[in-house]
Amino acid sequence: MEQKQQNNKPQMNMPKFNMNWIYMVAIVALAVLYLTGGNENSSVQTTTSYSNFKTFVMKGYAQKIVVNKSTNTLQMYVKPEHIRDVFHQGVKQTGKEPTVAVEFGSVDQVEEFINQARELKKFSGELSYNNQRESEFFNSLIMNVLFFAGIIFVWMFIMRRMGGGGIGPGGGSVFSVGKSKAKMYEKGGELGITFKDVAGQAGAKQEMQEIVDFLKNPQKYTDLGGKIPKGALLVGPPGTGKTLLAKAVAGEAGVPFFSMSGSDFVEMFVGVGASRVRDLFQQAKSKAPCIIFIDEIDAVGRARSKNPAMGGNDERENTLNALLTEMDGFGTNSGIITLAATNRADMLDSALMRAGRFDRQIHVDLPDLNERKEVFMVHLKPLKLDENLDIDFLARQTPGFSGADIANVCNEAALIAARHNSEKVGKQDFLDAVDRIIGGLEKKTKVMTESEKRSIAIHEAGHATISWFTEFANPLVKVSIVPRGQALGAAWYLPEERVLQTKEAMLDEMCSLLGGRAAEELFIGHISTGAMNDLERTTKQAYGMIAYAGMSDKLPNICYYNNNEYSFQRPYSETTAKLMDEEVLKMINEQYERAKQILTEHKEGHAKLAQLLIEREVIFADDVEAIFGKRPWTSRAEELLEDQQRAEAERMAEERAKELEAEAAANTPSIPAEPAEPTEPTEPTK
Repeated sequence: MEQKQQNNKPQMNMPKFNMNWIYMVAIVALAVLYLTGGNENSSVQTTTSYSNFKTFVMKGYAQKIVVNKSTNTLQMYVKPEHIRDVFHQGVKQTGKEPTVAVEFGSVDQVEEFINQARELKKFSGELSYNNQRESEFFNSLIMNVLFFAGIIFVWMFIMRRMGGGGIGPGGGSVFSVGKSKAKMYEKGGELGITFKDVAGQAGAKQEMQEIVDFLKNPQKYTDLGGKIPKGALLVGPPGTGKTLLAKAVAGEAGVPFFSMSGSDFVEMFVGVGASRVRDLFQQAKSKAPCIIFIDEIDAVGRARSKNPAMGGNDERENTLNALLTEMDGFGTNSGIITLAATNRADMLDSALMRAGRFDRQIHVDLPDLNERKEVFMVHLKPLKLDENLDIDFLARQTPGFSGADIANVCNEAALIAARHNSEKVGKQDFLDAVDRIIGGLEKKTKVMTESEKRSIAIHEAGHATISWFTEFANPLVKVSIVPRGQALGAAWYLPEERVLQTKEAMLDEMCSLLGGRAAEELFIGHISTGAMNDLERTTKQAYGMIAYAGMSDKLPNICYYNNNEYSFQRPYSETTAKLMDEEVLKMINEQYERAKQILTEHKEGHAKLAQLLIEREVIFADDVEAIFGKRPWTSRAEELLEDQQRAEAERMAEERAKELEAEAAANTPSIPAEPAEPTEPTEPTK
């Protein structure tokens, strides 16, 4: 019992001992000793002439005199009561034993003067002799050596800390600054990630699977004359799973895996980046067959400038040259596969992109509808979900979301459910999470006047009305005038995932964006700054249609897109720029007039919709359909939604029918075919 009680006593968290404090104390002590010259006497010392010295002695100021024969100097210690007469300061400023240093001609002359002063009773103190030239020389020498040794020690200590931990020998020393910082995994299985953990991206996984097969069974391909690819470049938007795919390759292949970022090559020292590239491939050759993965390779592989005077980074270019040489230079790197990931492939150097360095470019795009469903299935595993949750509905509600965005949606939904003290995560929690990620945090405390609220309702009702009566506009999901993030209101749509965008569809979207400003002008009589984001999106879309897509009447079939990073000149003249501006203004004004025409035709329904928004703050597509009737056009997304709802209703009907059959079977009395005991009593024996 005593031992248990002792073990249960709370332990005090004492600070850990750190040798750095001892180093700092020693450095400070050396600095103090060096600055003070090792002299324990902290009193003031001044220098004067021999005649003044004789005057001080004859006035009785001298307490003790020390003569140094080797340097022909003497020190006169002043009596405490005469310190102010000599130094014009008090004892606090000069110290208890201030001295006066004097140079003299000969020792005999000093002794003769001291004897005269004693006879006249002007000096009764002690006269001593000191020969300290050699000892002072050695003391100063030792102090200087110790001081500079301390500085060297501090410098080496700091450089060891700055050097970091390289893989090569001497990991933390200053000489390891040129060593590679790549993390090596002897077996990719240490990461615990395989292709089963990567949802969607079927095409990318197929190409990466071939690389794994190359590493596992190279003879299968070499017997046919094929060669193992030297590299593969993963290209795609942020959050689509490029790094996850590389980890999965390492986990499946079971070979050594070197992982580092492109920024790890860049340092403040000249030549360090190229040295690290060479060291990385040297280590990889010793572990071949292996995989080298460079994440965010655009940090070091950006296109080299044709004009170095325009601000090109020589150190980065030297690092890139070393990387090009190591990947496919005069030497051979058999058995080494280089994987890299970037979301800015258009900025990479053309020499890095050629076949023989990166033989394959694997595009990891945003997931489509079915792939989003697979991603949801992966991230929903650790959550406690409601039984009625429809994963297909979640996949349709998140168009344009990457894998990282979907993971964030699942996490936010769990947090919202916990905030509401729910035991399971339901459909509404996911919808709130999507709203939170797209629109921002709901601002319930923001105070608005009645006129502002009415203006916002009219604005958002304008968007909803235009999108309802235009054929190619995205189907409406809900309209809200609750402030979120920087927006005072928002209209939520279910965008169609079109592979190609037609001009009519883009014009309908532009008209829908201008519906809020048109409603303000028509039904309020003045316009506000609430349409700033709508106008920004409209203007960018119009310029994209005219300058890039060639959808202009006066500039048809022309694309002025220029991918030259170092071009400081527009690929069109001032006349074309003026014509472009005129076409943009014409296109936007036409859609603005069209929006006002649609709103004028349906102004009664718009007024009802705005009033309903003021009362409820949030309305859904069913409320809009109750006011305007069924939408004249049915989109592909709505067809999928109707099919899904029809299939869901059929499934629920079948389940209900099975439940009724089971209940009927349970209520029907069962008649045993062969009873174990007779049901009637037997006759008594006579």
